Formats: sequence, structure tokens, C-alpha cells
Amino acid sequence: MSNNTTTAKQQEVKRIVDVLSKAIAQHRLRPGARLIEAQIVEALNANRNHVQVALQRLAMQRIVTIEPNRGAMVAQPTAKEAREIFIARRAIERAIVEVITPEMMRRHRHRVTTHLCKEREATNSTDRRAIVRELSEFHLVLGEICGNEVLSEVLANLMVRSSLIVALYQRNDVPSCQSDEHQAIVDALEAGENARAVTVMIEHLHDLEAQLELEEQSGNEVNLRQALADL
Repeated sequence: MSNNTTTAKQQEVKRIVDVLSKAIAQHRLRPGARLIEAQIVEALNANRNHVQVALQRLAMQRIVTIEPNRGAMVAQPTAKEAREIFIARRAIERAIVEVITPEMMRRHRHRVTTHLCKEREATNSTDRRAIVRELSEFHLVLGEICGNEVLSEVLANLMVRSSLIVALYQRNDVPSCQSDEHQAIVDALEAGENARAVTVMIEHLHDLEAQLELEEQSGNEVNLRQALADL
């Protein structure tokens, strides 16, 4: 196999992983939803072997589970795993906030400002998917701004898994992540007050966890073609 062929395969597998991850993060695919290979192949116009590799990669990241005779399905984190993920998020997001400098914030000011505007537009709407997408994206934006690719990659995985936790355990249908708290974090980082930014972030994550009803739930079947459309 040539290098070009290998690269093309890697890019295609990454595309499938990214689309499935995005669908899960946006609650288009709910915890426990079956991921039927043939439907993914059709929905994404993909090669079946590439889909299989992508599902295996997502299983390694504990976003998907693959069981003999049952196939692949979106993971259903346990209450214990939910608590552990929030512990991990507090550690990772503390590290991210600690290293962001005012200069980094100035360099990315347009991106941050644009994102906060999109957040406010989403939270003033009734589009739950848009609200979930924009509020979650804020944390990923900070991960990218900090310049540490390892922290950013770990956070991306934790954010997808967090979306599964919210889908399973959130007490009501209103997304709990708040745009005002995000603005407070940005204000502190722009002022070089990293300790204050860390405090707000940790309190923010504690609040998110406190709004979960950590009891076991079950997922539902979903139309894969509809869930993966336009991603």
C-alpha cells in the first residue's frame, strides 16, 4: 500500500470518526443508539472497512461500545464513570486555563468574541441542538487557544463523553452550561487573572455535575440517516 493510499485511508477514517463524534456531542445520536454499519456507509457515502475502523477507534476512546452478536452502539456511561469524567475535566480544564495568557486571548479575540455571540444567540433560541453545540464548543475553543495539543485532544474526548452523560443524567431538558459563566472566564483570562479564571471554571464544572441525576438510564433507537445528515 502506497503512502498516498495510507494517508487517504487515515483521512477518511478521521472524517467518519469526526462526524460520528459530532453527532454524539450534539445529541443527534443518543446513548445506547445502535450504530448499524450499512446505514453509516450509506449516510456518509463511506467504505465499510473504513467505517469498521472508525467504530473501533471510537470504542478505544470509550465513546462507542462494540459487543459480540450485538454490534456497535453509542456508549452509555455509568454514574461512576460520569463522576470520574467530571473529575478528569476539572483537572484538564484547570491546566488549560492556567496556561492561557492575555496575549493568547488577544490573538484569538475575534474567534472568542464571535463564539460568545453565537452562544448568546443559541441560548436565546429554542434550538436545543444549537444550544448544546455552542455551549460545549466554548470549552473546546479554550483547549485550542492554550496551544497544548495533548490537553486539547484529551478535552475533546472528554467533551464527547460528557455529552453522553448529559443526555443520560441531566435533570431537565434545559442545557445546564451557562454563557454568563463563560463570559466571566474570558474576562478573567483577558485580564491575566488566571487564578480567578480557574476558580470560575472549577465552580462552573461543579455546577454542571450537580445538575445531573446520577442514576442509570437506558438509550433509545435512532434513525442514523437522519442523525448524520448535514454533518
